[in-house]
Amino acid sequence: MEPTYKDLLVVLSDITPEEAFNKLRENPNHELKEQYEFIIKKYPKWAYYYALNVINGRWHEAEDIIKTDPNYAYHYARDVIKDRWHEAEDIIKTDPNYAYKYARDVIKGRWHEAEDIIKTDPYYARWYACYVIKDKNFWDNN
Repeated sequence: MEPTYKDLLVVLSDITPEEAFNKLRENPNHELKEQYEFIIKKYPKWAYYYALNVINGRWHEAEDIIKTDPNYAYHYARDVIKDRWHEAEDIIKTDPNYAYKYARDVIKGRWHEAEDIIKTDPYYARWYACYVIKDKNFWDNN
């Protein structure tokens, strides 16, 4: 949907996504709700926070932007979807930290597809071996 003149006024007023989020957190039925959402859904962080704290559920309109960031994609899957988010897994597994956490907290087990990335970071590789695979010597044999 193309922004209306009203949308443009809000955008041109230099409101930040944090300010838009706070306005809707205070009043989810704010008269400028559509305009504030238009701003929020451009930022993975604020789209995630909005889904979690205001909508209290999935925000399908913003998922394309949320899944561009491994951090917020992981948190969205864990806290909002509360299950695997297959559409975002290719992004999540680009970061050893969030790949490990996704395996531990969302999959709750081994994530074969992400192991090559996880093992690039010794810190998260060790945590993955100890707390997901439950074999601290796992990488010695793989």
